[in-house]
Parts: sequence; structure tokens; C-alpha cells
Amino acid sequence: MADIDKKKKLVEKLRFKYRLAIFNEQTFEEVFGMRLSRLNVFFSIGVSSVLLIIFVIYLIAFTGLREYIPGYPSGLERRLIIQNSQRVDSLILEIEKRDRFFRDIRAIMSGETPEGATSEDEIKNNPVSSSKVSFKKSEEDSIFREQVEREEKFNLSAFEPGNTNFELEHRFLFTPLKGVVVNKFGESQGHYGVDIVAEEGARVSAVLDGTVIFTGWTVETGYVVQIQHSNNLISFYKHNERLLKSMGDKVQAGEAIAHVGNSGELTTGPHLHFELWYNGVAIDAEQYMSFD
Repeated sequence: MADIDKKKKLVEKLRFKYRLAIFNEQTFEEVFGMRLSRLNVFFSIGVSSVLLIIFVIYLIAFTGLREYIPGYPSGLERRLIIQNSQRVDSLILEIEKRDRFFRDIRAIMSGETPEGATSEDEIKNNPVSSSKVSFKKSEEDSIFREQVEREEKFNLSAFEPGNTNFELEHRFLFTPLKGVVVNKFGESQGHYGVDIVAEEGARVSAVLDGTVIFTGWTVETGYVVQIQHSNNLISFYKHNERLLKSMGDKVQAGEAIAHVGNSGELTTGPHLHFELWYNGVAIDAEQYMSFD
């Protein structure tokens, strides 16, 4: 009973009304007056505190005042953080492409089926009937065949008919870029190509007919094109500004494949780093072509 009486007295104290009055000091006239209880005072103070906290949070979250808080990044720093995160994502994607390319090359060299390629079992299980494929001989095809046959009659070749041996000295290699060679081939120094300086944006051409087996961007060499030619000959074109071909494209000798650039970390200016590999061994391209 005593506890109940104490609670009742406490509630009565909270609800008990007090009069707040303001008087004129000279005339003792009441200027302002209001009746308040302790409960009203506590409620008013609580609501005011909540509104003040919400107002401060709004100022910090939606105005420029937040940049004056110690440890909070500025607008420029936040933009740099976003740009760096996007660059990291791009680098991760490029690394994944490079790793997938190396896995496919390793699988091909070991006689396995590359990832994503059609296996022999799938081909056997899904044969294509030759009877369903029909070929029509067009008039344009006949004209083209006659033109090729007529040109082949006057084609001078350094190879004897029936000679299937590949000799690089007897092949005409198209110069990929005309310019000044500033860094020559040096296998002992780990420089497996030649560096040709030219105007930025100049045309880069394929040295022979072949198939593009890699196009992409690497941290050190920037935009790179790699072409597989016949007889185990591979050519590399590095530090390009822009690539004109994609993986799997067929190219002809002298065809434009890229533009000279200054991409990658291992570069000091616009130039082309050109490499030739024959049977897995780097060779000096200046022995087979002139870049002047």
C-alpha cells in the first residue's frame, strides 16, 4: 500500500499545475502568465531535444557542413575514391581475361579442350548433316575466282612449286610502322623486340596474313595486339593508342590493326614495341624488314 501511495503522490506532483507569471517591475502589472505542470515541462524539453537532433542531422547529411567534420572526406576525395574503385574493377576484369587466355593456351599446348570450347563428344552427339547444307554459286563468286586465277598467273614466288619448307628469309614481311628505331633487339637485356618512334595515332599494320589471337590491355604494355601467322610465327604490337581488331579476326598483310599510342607503364612516349617470335624463340625483326 505504501508503494502505491508513493506512486500516486509522484503522479500528482507531475500533474500539479504551477503558474509562471511575468510582472512589470514598476507597476507590478502582469505582462505574461501561463500554467504549467512538471509533466508539461518534461514533454516540451523532450520534443525540443528530438527536433534539435533531427535538425542537426539534416544539416550534416544534406549540406556542405559535413565536410568540416574531422575525418570526413571532401567532395574531391570522394570522386577520386569512386574513380579508383572503377579502375580496380577494370583491372580485375583485364586480369581475369589474361588468366583465361593463358589457361586456354596451356590447354591447347597440352592437347586438352579449352574452357568454353566444343568438345569432340558434343560434336559426335550433335552431328550436322551435310545434306541440310546447300551451296549456291553466285555470279560475283565466279568473277572473283577468275580475277584471282588471272593474278596468280603473273605472281612471282620465291618458293619452288611443291616446296613446303618455311624459310623466313624468303618471305616478304610488311613493315608494321615507318619511324625511327630507338631501342633495338637485345635478348640478353630482356628486350625481345624493337621500339619504333612515330607520330601518335599513326597506322600500325599487320606484317603477314594471320589470325588475331589476343587483343587487350595490360598494365605494363597498354593496348596489345597479338597475331598468329602460319608456320609458328607470331607477331606482337604493344603500347597502342587504339585497337582496330578483335580476337578471332582474320587479317591480311598491310592491313591496319591499331594506332600508335603511349599506353602502359613501360613507355616514355608515343611508339610501337614490335616483336617477332618463330617456333617459340624471339628473333630480331630488323634482320627481315626496314623501318626507315
